Amino acid sequence: MKYNLFLFDLDDTLLDFQASEKLSFQETFKHFGIANVDDIHKTYKVENNKLWKQIEKGEIDKDFLKVERFKRTLEQHKLEILPHKMADYYMEQLPQHVVLIDGAVEVLKYLKKFGEIGVITNGIEVTQRLRIKNSPLKNYIDFLAVSEECGFAKPDIRFFEFAVGRAKNFSKDKTIIIGDRIEADILGANNFGIDSLWFNPHNLENLKSTRPTFTANKLSEIQNLLSHY
Repeated sequence: MKYNLFLFDLDDTLLDFQASEKLSFQETFKHFGIANVDDIHKTYKVENNKLWKQIEKGEIDKDFLKVERFKRTLEQHKLEILPHKMADYYMEQLPQHVVLIDGAVEVLKYLKKFGEIGVITNGIEVTQRLRIKNSPLKNYIDFLAVSEECGFAKPDIRFFEFAVGRAKNFSKDKTIIIGDRIEADILGANNFGIDSLWFNPHNLENLKSTRPTFTANKLSEIQNLLSHY
């Protein structure tokens, strides 16, 4: 095995964020007396994605995003609920609904034999720490690096410098990042000068000029891909 430092994205790579987010969203609206949330959730996802893109460009901060995504959603559906109250309740729910991607524990257990495992994420620090704590992944992760703590987000090279600073042993030629987003994980790895593995469970076409070192459609494929290097 060539690598001894494995940097994993968290959401939609190790944890099924789409599933846990939907469960948390449903529970939040149920708490505020609203049962049918399918259309509301679609609106929320659109607004949330817009705001996260602004986060990655450094245009807004996380505190603004947490409330604004609910504010915009509630306004569009003419719901008279205080957005900050809903945002607070949602953030409490998110760590309680943890759903693993198939093969997540197995791939970490295997790679742990060869070196350190770090999780690098653009998420909200307290939430990400709690989600890992509430999952079996915690037994295999050596360190966590979160953009909120760093002040810069993937694909910014300063975030990667911050992340590898937490590793015991770091050399670029022995480090690889595994993530599902070309524009954040793979581009960030390329900019930083390390290898990358694009986790592509939906078999999407890569329309970007950014190219990963490896591609896997299932986490269970990673062991075979990397064992030859």
